[in-house]
Amino acid sequence: MLTIRLSRVGKKNLPLYRLVISEKHKDLYGKALEILGSYNPHTKELKIDAEKTKYWLSKGAGMSDTVNNLLIEKKIIGGKKVKASKARLPKKAPAPAKVTSAPAPAETAPTETTPAPAAEPKTEQPAA
Repeated sequence: MLTIRLSRVGKKNLPLYRLVISEKHKDLYGKALEILGSYNPHTKELKIDAEKTKYWLSKGAGMSDTVNNLLIEKKIIGGKKVKASKARLPKKAPAPAKVTSAPAPAETAPTETTPAPAAEPKTEQPAA
């Protein structure tokens, strides 16, 4: 399946993204079918070829959630935005300390004692 996704380019700590169309399970940084535009997250600038994008969408290509939200913001496509971030598991709150006014009485269970094995009496054998 073909998808329109963001492929990161640019320097370290200064990301820029390309909007590319490629197979969903192929490497983003390999060869793409077509470069549709670019996105600068610092200036929120999106340069995209709207005609090519609409063409690929009409052919049945999908798009990532982030690309979907960008295209809706620029009014290239219609629809509602999708939550693009992955849901994180909520942090577990530490269990509150239990406060007891008095210690509970400890029940003493009868302990089972086993008698020590009886020593066998030694019988002396006469020396031959």
